[in-house]
Amino acid sequence: MSDQLTLSAETRERAGKGASRAMRREGRVPAVIYGNNEEPLGIHVEEKALLKLLHTGHFMNSVVMVEAGSKAVRTLPKDVQFHPVSGRPLHVDFLRIAKNAKVNVHVPVHFENEEASPGIKRGGVLNVVRHEVELVCDAAKIPDSISVDLAGYDVGDSIHISAVKLPAGATPAIDDRDFTIATVVAPSSLKSAEGDNETEADASDGEAAEG
Repeated sequence: MSDQLTLSAETRERAGKGASRAMRREGRVPAVIYGNNEEPLGIHVEEKALLKLLHTGHFMNSVVMVEAGSKAVRTLPKDVQFHPVSGRPLHVDFLRIAKNAKVNVHVPVHFENEEASPGIKRGGVLNVVRHEVELVCDAAKIPDSISVDLAGYDVGDSIHISAVKLPAGATPAIDDRDFTIATVVAPSSLKSAEGDNETEADASDGEAAEG
């Protein structure tokens, strides 16, 4: 389960590009907290502190307690804008959430037991269709990742979401189809060999027909 993170912030009185540029020169990143039927709250956070949380690798699917003044607001990060050249964070959107609210989060997919996959042992390649899956879960129980067991999958097999054991209380946000997470495909060398064999067989059939 993702740990709850904490981020100190200060409210901002001024908005607009000029004010935002001035904040960034001072090592601050403008942000906004919105949602939960309350007025949006403009804040700014320390860039170094934000980068530290971003480097945890699970910032976007963690509850972040934003401490603005004497009040702590439970939030879920929804978007981080980065400078296209420097990569520095320019702006952050936080969504207010209730303690036991249901939230939509994108959770990374991890694959395990490759050695138990007959297809991969024969040289097949794991073709990952979805590196992350959007789940609906309790805000207090957001998983760090979901695991996909590759045991038993052969070349040509597809792994669907229905075959994945999800954390208790979590459901796929896409609920109208059994979507594919990954497939085990034949390596290009095997495909080429099979293609050559088919070509030779076709030629032999053609010669037999002419004879």
